[in-house]
Amino acid sequence: MIVTLTGTNDFLRKAELAKLVGGFVAEHGDMAVERYDGEETDAARMRESVSSLPFLTARKLVVLNEPGKQKAFAEHIEAVIKETAETTDLIIVEPKLDKRSSYYKMLKKSTDFREFDDLDVAGLVRWAGEYAKERGGSLSSADARFLIDRTGANQQLLSAELDKLLTYDPKVTKATIELLVEPTPQSTVFDLLEAALAGKTRQAMELYREQRALRVEPQAIIGMLAWQLHILALIKTAGTRSIDAIAKEAKLNPYVVRKTQTLARTRTLEQVKTMVKGLLDLDTNLKTKMIDPDEALQLYLLNLSM
Repeated sequence: MIVTLTGTNDFLRKAELAKLVGGFVAEHGDMAVERYDGEETDAARMRESVSSLPFLTARKLVVLNEPGKQKAFAEHIEAVIKETAETTDLIIVEPKLDKRSSYYKMLKKSTDFREFDDLDVAGLVRWAGEYAKERGGSLSSADARFLIDRTGANQQLLSAELDKLLTYDPKVTKATIELLVEPTPQSTVFDLLEAALAGKTRQAMELYREQRALRVEPQAIIGMLAWQLHILALIKTAGTRSIDAIAKEAKLNPYVVRKTQTLARTRTLEQVKTMVKGLLDLDTNLKTKMIDPDEALQLYLLNLSM
């Protein structure tokens, strides 16, 4: 068995690796597992490992983490596959692969190729519900969406928050999410930008004060606003491309693109350019002039609301 695990979804990719390794260890023991990292191990050593016979066990499992970082390994991947002993199971973990490369094409053609991409919001909602159910709990689709809006699309973070919520009460509700889950700064800054663009000045100022009370510095808020505006600009210039196409080309989570698309409908490209320039001027002034960062940033947000 030769398996390739790839894709940007770290959570699902790591879960699949743990499942494969766990199944092998249950049958053959952990002494039959060898792990190597392409950052630290040369190509010759990795090739020797996959071609050699197991010691004191019927089979062995070799896990190679990003072996393609060793150029000699990637260039000779066809030979590596042919050399792999029949008594060896091989797992190649490559989070990022250049789909134009012969290395990628050979792995896809000659191995059990499993790709794990980031989920869109509908996929995240389904996954969250299944995750809760598998652990003896329950989570409605509406509450799953609320949790995702509060924490963002990172499945590793979502799983940790769900574990906490399920420990508190197997039935996860909006009330327990509000009680136990702190909104991530990025999620809150999105809400702040959304409120400002919708003309909800009071709400925007309240959200800003909440972030400052949590000791999120103005420069950090500017950085997060810049990231949101960057995505907004990408969507406005994407033409007729689909959400998935935008996410793939820009290497963003589809959930983030879909969420920002709502904001994109309320502003023209020229307005987005003005917003970006205003934020750039604000950042420059804070770095070159003696001005109060809180007052300056709140004024910028007020101007967005007009």
